[in-house]
Amino acid sequence: PNIYFLGYAGVVNFGGIRIGGISGISNDHHYKLGHFEAPPYNPKTVKSAYHIRELEVMRLLQVKQPMDVFVSHEWPRGVYNYGNKAELLRKKPFFRREVEQNELGSAVVERLMSHIQPDYWFAAHLHVKHAALVQHPPGMGQQVGRVTRFLALDKCLPGRDFLQMVTFPGAKQGSSPVLSYDAEWLAILRATHDRLSTSYRAPPLHNMRAPAEWEVEKMQQLLSQRGHTIPENFSPTA
Repeated sequence: PNIYFLGYAGVVNFGGIRIGGISGISNDHHYKLGHFEAPPYNPKTVKSAYHIRELEVMRLLQVKQPMDVFVSHEWPRGVYNYGNKAELLRKKPFFRREVEQNELGSAVVERLMSHIQPDYWFAAHLHVKHAALVQHPPGMGQQVGRVTRFLALDKCLPGRDFLQMVTFPGAKQGSSPVLSYDAEWLAILRATHDRLSTSYRAPPLHNMRAPAEWEVEKMQQLLSQRGHTIPENFSPTA
């Protein structure tokens, strides 16, 4: 109860805050494959099922509207360069080689951070608390680039830094604390539905297009007619 799964990738709204995310960890062997895994899993598919696929990355790269919060399991590669790297290496000295060779974290997730540039980015995976302030380069027509506040937390164990309270200044006063659909994301899913593959081989994604502005507006009109609220009708299926 009260836990919502964003899926392999997803964007929702909650209390006036726009939240996006991508699930899983990077694995080059499975990146360009389809979502072929299905129950009953075998020892290989039970692991490959949570490997990031190109489809979800390409979908998130179509997002144009501002994002308040983004959530990933893996760290974006290189994010430690914007935080207290010395403190990180003191806590986790075995990270040194990967840090020095710029291999700690995911290059795919780094690409997403560079594109989406949310106000906040939360991650896990490395079992250590680490905060960073990522200054993005200015975009077209900007004097100063956007800033992303990155935070990773430790494992949920006694004496570990696994919990932190964050206040979101962008939250809209009076907004209902309910999950609601995101029009741009639904338009992206609709425009790219033909690229979804449940077979081992996935179709090429090099010419994936973003939905036109009128498609997002049409989806917004549809939500206004049918309702924005995500129903609380989830139940165990396996």
